[in-house]
Amino acid sequence: MNNKILSLLGFAAKAGSLSYGFEASVATVKASKAYLVLVAEDISPKSRKEVAFFADKNAVKHITLKGIDIKTVSDAVGRKCGIISVNEKGFANACEKALIEGGIANDQ
Repeated sequence: MNNKILSLLGFAAKAGSLSYGFEASVATVKASKAYLVLVAEDISPKSRKEVAFFADKNAVKHITLKGIDIKTVSDAVGRKCGIISVNEKGFANACEKALIEGGIANDQ
């Protein structure tokens, strides 16, 4: 488990830099306000595929979090969700760096 990414998500949540859930994340991606979309490992394949479609269409990077489930993501951000869009560039870059260094990133 990568505590750094979970801490970053907690900080981003407190800063109001996240959108939570499928619909909110896709809306943010479509509005060109998202810099990164993170998907918990246990999200349904259909939802993962749809999020990937919209992210790719709008040139937003999307990462499936290996070994991090919906409950863990929810605990980190204080809301029940398994799909999150990061809407601030600094947090997005920090999250991506932490995921790559921690070996959790699984680009799709």
